[in-house]
Amino acid sequence: MKKFDLLNRLVNAGVVAVIRSDNAKDAIKLSDAVIAGGVTGIELTFTVPHADQAITALTEKYADDETVIIGAGTVLDPVSARIAIMNGADFIVSPSFNAEVAKICNLYSIPYTPGCLTPTEIQQALTAGVDIVKLFPGSITGPSMVKAVKAPFPNVSIMPTGGVNLDNMGDWFKAGVTLVGAGSNLTAAAKNGDYAGVTRTAEKYHEALLAIRQNN
Repeated sequence: MKKFDLLNRLVNAGVVAVIRSDNAKDAIKLSDAVIAGGVTGIELTFTVPHADQAITALTEKYADDETVIIGAGTVLDPVSARIAIMNGADFIVSPSFNAEVAKICNLYSIPYTPGCLTPTEIQQALTAGVDIVKLFPGSITGPSMVKAVKAPFPNVSIMPTGGVNLDNMGDWFKAGVTLVGAGSNLTAAAKNGDYAGVTRTAEKYHEALLAIRQNN
């Protein structure tokens, strides 16, 4: 089953890098640098010009590597979702919940991870068939929100994004998240063109993930 396989790959990745850049070429370079460091979940945002082309290039490049999973982020509407899916996106991420995007993703058996901040939004997402809820912005809620949410929604799978870093990643997993999204804390070195620095940071995230899983 396609969706089940994609969800497994997403969960196995453990850390999803949020890729933002001024152009598609640099977004691809940034994605390559992150993957080289062992962070194999890529959320290439639709704020990147020609993001669909970058997604196509990456999915073709890593087609034979089942540890790598390439998705589209900042998807705000069903048209953008379909464009991303047609260009090879393995999952769709949004900053907020959109019922029409959920329908498109369900139609094509693609995981949809919408941003939710309240119990009402989480229930709406789950009712629409969402498998992983993006707790966003994580910097506002903190890991304590995960425990609070899992009381009424014990089976919800959560991916916090925003405010996740190497210092608190363990706290998030201890609170019960399924995976995490990492943005500027992971990719900051790219602003100075230091893609080797991005790879080194990704290696630290990968090592932290392995340690967390070993202890759990």
